Amino acid sequence: MTTQYWLVKQEPEDFSWDDLVRDGRTAWTGVRNYAARLHLRAMRGEDSVLFYHSGDAKSVVGLAQVVRPHYPDPTDAEQQGWVAVDLAPVKPFRKPVTLAAIKADATLKQMELVRQSRLSVSPVRPAEFARLKKLGGF
Repeated sequence: MTTQYWLVKQEPEDFSWDDLVRDGRTAWTGVRNYAARLHLRAMRGEDSVLFYHSGDAKSVVGLAQVVRPHYPDPTDAEQQGWVAVDLAPVKPFRKPVTLAAIKADATLKQMELVRQSRLSVSPVRPAEFARLKKLGGF
């Protein structure tokens, strides 16, 4: 099975890369967007996930991994079919990759992150993933 690549966005004031590293693992809950839910459902164990700080930071800051594929979101009190996945940190980026750098890069400027900026979970193409890792100091 081929590894898939994803990007998840989070306000660092709510849950940051450092929080994920400290906790060692987290349930990615509370996503309430239909397109993002489809992406969560498509995630498989061991898929790679780019961790993006939204808000003022606007940058990819680390690499995580799906350690548990989708399951019913425990925060879905009304049982509307929302799902969660579990993520674990793999490695921080040595150099955060800013949104401005992404928009300026020929390989990255068509990323879902740029095209659908409000989406909290989005797929990343293999070439985009490789380029982001390089820009991040991997």
